[in-house]
Amino acid sequence: MLEELEVRNLGPIRSAVLTPGKGMTAITGETGAGKSMLLSAIRLISGATANVGRVAAGADSAWAQGIFDVDESGKAAGLALDAGVLDSDSSETDSDPDETGRLELFLSRTVPASGRSRAVLCGHSVPRNVLGNVASELVTIHGQADQLRLASPARQREFLDMAADDKAEREVYRVAWENLQAMDERLHNLTNQEASARQRADYLRESIEQINKVDPKTGEDEELKDKRSRVENAAEIAQGVGSALSALDASQVDSDSDAQSASDAINHAIQALRTIHVGGVFSEAADRLESLNADLSDIVFSLSNEMDTDEDAEGLDAINSRIHELDELTRRWGPALEDVISWRDKAAFEVEDLDASPEKVEEIKAQRKQAFDDALKAAQVLSKKRKVAATGLANTVTKELSALAMAGAGLEIRVVQRKSSPKDKPASKNDEADAASSTWPLDVNGIDDIEFLFTPFPGSPKLPMGKSASGGELSRLMLALELSVAEKRTFESNDMTFIFDEVDAGVGGKAAVELGKRLAKLSQTSQVIVVTHLAQVASWADSQFVVSKGSAENASSKAPIETRVNEVTGDARIHEIARMLSGSESATSLSHAQELLDSSKL
Repeated sequence: MLEELEVRNLGPIRSAVLTPGKGMTAITGETGAGKSMLLSAIRLISGATANVGRVAAGADSAWAQGIFDVDESGKAAGLALDAGVLDSDSSETDSDPDETGRLELFLSRTVPASGRSRAVLCGHSVPRNVLGNVASELVTIHGQADQLRLASPARQREFLDMAADDKAEREVYRVAWENLQAMDERLHNLTNQEASARQRADYLRESIEQINKVDPKTGEDEELKDKRSRVENAAEIAQGVGSALSALDASQVDSDSDAQSASDAINHAIQALRTIHVGGVFSEAADRLESLNADLSDIVFSLSNEMDTDEDAEGLDAINSRIHELDELTRRWGPALEDVISWRDKAAFEVEDLDASPEKVEEIKAQRKQAFDDALKAAQVLSKKRKVAATGLANTVTKELSALAMAGAGLEIRVVQRKSSPKDKPASKNDEADAASSTWPLDVNGIDDIEFLFTPFPGSPKLPMGKSASGGELSRLMLALELSVAEKRTFESNDMTFIFDEVDAGVGGKAAVELGKRLAKLSQTSQVIVVTHLAQVASWADSQFVVSKGSAENASSKAPIETRVNEVTGDARIHEIARMLSGSESATSLSHAQELLDSSKL
């Protein structure tokens, strides 16, 4: 949502701030007052080509900035994050994004009187196309001077998918498509090997043979290094263990020894404490000594086993040789021995593909055909849902157009499944798998060609959108389209601001009232800004700004005329509506204006 638009030195506007609120905002004013400059400012921060001729006379540069409140998980915030202007952990916001899920994006543009313009996103200079990509997720301008948003087949498909609510079907197709792409790449690699591929296969076979010759086991190198350490320190180990056992239990070292063991001494202490028939500290001490004696017995047992171990010093060379072999493997395919084993297992599968035996090629072709069939089936399910949605959307839009003073106008949405061409058909059954690779009715978006055809008046041929209507008609068509999918949006989840210019061209009377009502209806789920000269449209707005001409302060008669932008509320708004109705502010026109404002409620 656009929170604030600030403009400096753009055309006749020296300084202006527009703060459209949530809902519908009307921008009004006399013809030639400069309303178009506000749209020019929005186009600038949307990445449009800069026109130095728009810089105010005598100014060094023109500047425009838009502040947008957006969902931190939305596309616009994601694009800003990808551009490196937002911290992935925290962002500059008026509130904690972890609590509200919202943040502010600052889009600005400076156009010098001479030289190149500068695009800035959240305080960081960025390429103009980056600013445009972010703005495309935030602002949509429907006007004669703007390229129609739904003129491209890609945009039409996206719009239809939103109306169809086919996210689940598109996800199923995406998975099937990616699997098909992977099988195509694998088949291509199999059937189009070059010398480098053969060299790769030879390298893999030699490597696998070398690893298999050593036959490593997971963790074997660590076990061997531990064993080597024991052999190298066998004398020291024997001396230390013997001394420890002599102190703890001499009978373990010398069977003829009659020296009391540490365990016997502790048992004697325990028995002495048990003869004390007073509980408390004596009983607790005896319990602790019993626990200590159990641990001591385990230690004596473990050390006795170490005395029995006969480390083979003569085998040290064999151990070192084996460790050297394993180290060579980890040096080349490591870093760990388990990595070497994993690499060998994967290499074995790669060799199978690189060998490209006829049997292997046929196997992959069969898998590729199955992947194609799965993708085709998923595409057809998606296509069916699109067709149902296309009929419903076209009917709804046609009804809306009738209420927008375009009776007889209509929209047709064609969803046509692509067919393979005759030249793609296999010459024989043996060629079916090869033909499948060249038969491409599918693409990343499915199997459909989608086209929006507009009929602006009865008897007119059905023509592609953008080639069949005036600016005002196109704006009303876009309004009808946006209204038709409005129920699928909620204001909290939709960051788009819709700006309508010339939407009221050629409209008056009851049709103007209906136009204003429908703009207000759209503003329940999206922010709407409309530039209008009709009071019947402006009266439906939640807020209204007037663009007017006025001499600069302390100006001489030769000073340039400046454009001012002011919000009108209360009596000031009634006077502006009255001016729009009759060009005067008589008691009758003021009464009519008040009546119009009172009746313009959803």
